[in-house]
Amino acid sequence: MEHVHDYLVIGGGMAADAAAKAIREVDGAANVGIVGDDPSAPYQRPPLSKAMWKGDKSLADIDLATAGSGATLHLGRRIASLDRVAHVARDDRGDSYRYRRLLLATGATPRLLPFDGGERLIHYRTLADYEALRRYARPGAYVAVVGGGFIGCELAASLCSIGCKVSLLFPGETIGAGRYPEVLAHYLDDYYRSRGVDLHPGTRVVGGEATQDGVKLELSNGEIMLVEAAVAGLGVTPNVTLAEQAGLAVDNGIVVDAQLRSSDADIWAAGDVANFHSVALDRRMRVEHEDAAISMGRHAGRAMAGVAEDYVVQPFFYSDLFDLGYEAVGLLDTRLQVVEDWREPYREGVVYYLDGGRVRGVLLWNTWDQVDAARELIAEPGPFDAASLRGRLPRGA
Repeated sequence: MEHVHDYLVIGGGMAADAAAKAIREVDGAANVGIVGDDPSAPYQRPPLSKAMWKGDKSLADIDLATAGSGATLHLGRRIASLDRVAHVARDDRGDSYRYRRLLLATGATPRLLPFDGGERLIHYRTLADYEALRRYARPGAYVAVVGGGFIGCELAASLCSIGCKVSLLFPGETIGAGRYPEVLAHYLDDYYRSRGVDLHPGTRVVGGEATQDGVKLELSNGEIMLVEAAVAGLGVTPNVTLAEQAGLAVDNGIVVDAQLRSSDADIWAAGDVANFHSVALDRRMRVEHEDAAISMGRHAGRAMAGVAEDYVVQPFFYSDLFDLGYEAVGLLDTRLQVVEDWREPYREGVVYYLDGGRVRGVLLWNTWDQVDAARELIAEPGPFDAASLRGRLPRGA
């Protein structure tokens, strides 16, 4: 079967939703098609590791209502080939999709543990993964969380809060090693332990297998851990296979210009898969967070519909860790000069990351409504030092 769309979006996540809505805002008569391998219509991803576990949001709450934009959704389908010359994409069922302009919002794929752990080993990313983990994450259940990054730390807190026995395994010396200042990282370790999470720093999962009623994990220290379920958050790899096969420029994602256009004049890219130039940081980067997916998707959609503007947004990201939380902008890298400005040590404050007198990152720890001010600070040339930054954010504090 052949489908014809003025605008075709490959990928069914938040970037795709934002793009479809932006296209229709500019071109009210646009014929927009979205093809995604997820059987569910586009939905918010962050609640899958946060609010869904607390009961603050339901499945209906995270639905982005993409169909309301007038876009045609082709769900549960994977685009297998892309012919740039003919402007045709073909899916794994044999259907073809003709387009005038195309957006690649193909997202990323979770990195996998090196063994088959059966259905109780879940590499966490999608709504289906949330539903699978929910089947086993009951009060009293023993669950291993593998990985101490954003997803792992959020899941460990969420699972512990509903009464699971949780072990958190990660290769670093502390939670957030290399991202948070050392003393804050140690504080966070102690905080997790005080909430009942069993931490295993410096530990990797090197093997394992499914058991009759759970998963056996083989650890790098030689120990064996038997759990009722294991959930992995080991980072992701951008889905660039389609772009590579089509001959687009790829380098840690699909390389895009200032308007998020790829090396093909009729193809844009947005979200996790796009490698863009950050004006504020003066470097190319990929950002795997909600704000980037939404802002880039919207920008790409408007550009596809004829609004020629440069993408200058510095995306922010956020996390909830029990009753601690933060918002952050830029680079959180402790190899930079770190300046800490605490109103209440490790409970409320701001951490700055400097390079050559310029602010390259801002961590707003339990400090809210300062994202725009942090973006402005990163955009300023400086020079800054510890003395000039203390008390700078939040304004008026």
